[in-house]
Amino acid sequence: MLDQSEIELFRENVQRFIEQEILPHYDQWEKDEIIPRSVWEALGEQGLLCVDMPEEYGGFGANFRLSAVVVEEFSRAGCSGLASNISVHSDIVAPYILHLGTEEQKQTWIPKMVAGQAIGSIGMTEPGAGSDLQSMKTRAEKHGDEYVINGQKTFITNGQHCNVVVLATKTDASAGSRGMTLFTVDTSLPGFSRGRNLEKMGQHCADTSEMFFEDVKVGADQILGGEGRGFANLMNELPRERLILALGSVAACEGMVARTAEYVQERKAFGQSIAQFQNTRFKLAQLQAEIAINRAYVDQCVEAYDKKELTAVEASIAKYTTTELQCKVADTCLQLFGGYGYMKEYQISRDFVDARIQRIYGGTSEIMLEIIARDLLGR
Repeated sequence: MLDQSEIELFRENVQRFIEQEILPHYDQWEKDEIIPRSVWEALGEQGLLCVDMPEEYGGFGANFRLSAVVVEEFSRAGCSGLASNISVHSDIVAPYILHLGTEEQKQTWIPKMVAGQAIGSIGMTEPGAGSDLQSMKTRAEKHGDEYVINGQKTFITNGQHCNVVVLATKTDASAGSRGMTLFTVDTSLPGFSRGRNLEKMGQHCADTSEMFFEDVKVGADQILGGEGRGFANLMNELPRERLILALGSVAACEGMVARTAEYVQERKAFGQSIAQFQNTRFKLAQLQAEIAINRAYVDQCVEAYDKKELTAVEASIAKYTTTELQCKVADTCLQLFGGYGYMKEYQISRDFVDARIQRIYGGTSEIMLEIIARDLLGR
């Protein structure tokens, strides 16, 4: 277990890497609408991928807090697109394989993911089934010792670069949630193809793709977590996904307020800095208070996760409140920039469009509220 001083030293290393290797190029990557593959290799060389994976698979064997630092610092710096890429790879795909995979699956993928030599994605969402996972149509039919996969996925983060997909399929269409099975699918297999890199409102550099599976053959040894156990396994792993999103949102809020506080002290209007107007002071003070409360709750959730005590409801509360707050902070801070906030040369404009997806992916705000309501009121 790392102590706080070691965590902060790691945080400083992450900040230094972002400052030197990411920020000088980030605007260009946004224009290109993709992160170069070489960035993944650099992240791996710096030890910034899958850092809480066990040492036998190349990780640091640290607790979740160290992995969270990476996503926090990229989000705080205004690099939400890359934070999204990293969190899917390190905080969703790698834990799925670690917790559910066979030793062969772990040895095949995790060391390469730690090194940035293999990139992970998760294939859940389909064109006609967003939050309603049980309506998915991607099928995996058993033929002897193999499964033949046919179907389509969309909105897949890391879709252009990925080497492995944790793929949700239906193996028994008549069994409801008990008929869902996860597979690890090597994207070099015949029958797998990537669609276009989807154009998005924000997070432009985060590649987001369609995926197509046409008679893709995988062995039974690529089942992840047991046949028919897919839905249950997804539900068990979702709290971490929602927690990492919450951590990124809080850090993004902290970054936006810090940048705005600096701006309003420099910008002058009516013979004084904008920071001297009571409206500016109160708006930023209100945001700071709300961020502090959310930070305290999310840190509490991190402690619970480390103890394996984080509940789905707690994760849903964290995800809902922080992502809603991120959109509020982005809107309020942009307003304080005035007309300049609408200009692309100011980062707050990117913060604004990047924030909006936070209330959708990883479970929409409405789904979070339903989970909370069911716990409070029953079905």
